Amino acid sequence: MCTPRRTRVIDVTTQRWSLGGDLDVARIGYGAMKLTGWPRGERPDRDTALAVLRRAVELGVNHIDTSHYYARDGVAANELIREALHPYPDGLVIATKVGALVEGSDIALPDAAKTGLTPDNLRRGVEANLLSLGVDRLDLVNLRMGDLEQGGTSLTGPLETLLALREEGLIRHLGVSNVTAEEFAQAREVAPIACVQNLYNLARRDDDPLIDTCAEAGIAYVPFFPVGGFQPVTAEHLDGIAARHHASVPQVALAWLLARSPNILLIPGTGSVAHLEENVAAGELTLSAEDIAALS
Repeated sequence: MCTPRRTRVIDVTTQRWSLGGDLDVARIGYGAMKLTGWPRGERPDRDTALAVLRRAVELGVNHIDTSHYYARDGVAANELIREALHPYPDGLVIATKVGALVEGSDIALPDAAKTGLTPDNLRRGVEANLLSLGVDRLDLVNLRMGDLEQGGTSLTGPLETLLALREEGLIRHLGVSNVTAEEFAQAREVAPIACVQNLYNLARRDDDPLIDTCAEAGIAYVPFFPVGGFQPVTAEHLDGIAARHHASVPQVALAWLLARSPNILLIPGTGSVAHLEENVAAGELTLSAEDIAALS
């Protein structure tokens, strides 16, 4: 078994992206969902969760992804972030999301019963994020649409609602999540879009054309489940490449994403400090042209 690369106490996140054109972020960030065990799974104890967040910032991570509906059994990601990091250090970018869900428990509802995309509930979601994070303005709000398989809900109205909240000064930048290429094009006609957050990893590459479109437009692409989520990513030659680099399979999967396109920003989540350090250390892993060809 390979020993995963461990990071040193330096800023290993030297690869950067200008999110929205004015927020300088490291390309390796952190996703806070796993700190709550939402929507399912184990979660760390509170002290460990706080330690993970503080260690992330120590390692140079300055892009944290969260939402007010990342909450379960009284444990909420936004509240953990506020306790661990507020007052927030200069340059820390916290991205949130609102959309089909109003609360985390709404995930169990059928799509037709999810009311998060109404104007009132979108405002409620934005205000909930503001309050729980303890900020006056949200750096980035992603409009999270419902299941792609369901379709049928236009993002024009919800995006116009968020654009109005942006004009009120409550939001700095807007993004879209769980969208098709057609919806992305529609979104750009309604509002300036800073990023797309969709499912993408080594094993799930349907968004290849969308990533390239975003890169050409200077728009960030943020893959969720970058190492597979609830089903760990597998690909031919992955184990062998990890062994040659003395790295873990997830580290290779993350390094491949960094190599795939300069506009890809990573937000791997974990409830472990050691795992966090391994994820950040993936930024030091350079795959060869042969490695990338083998994974193509």
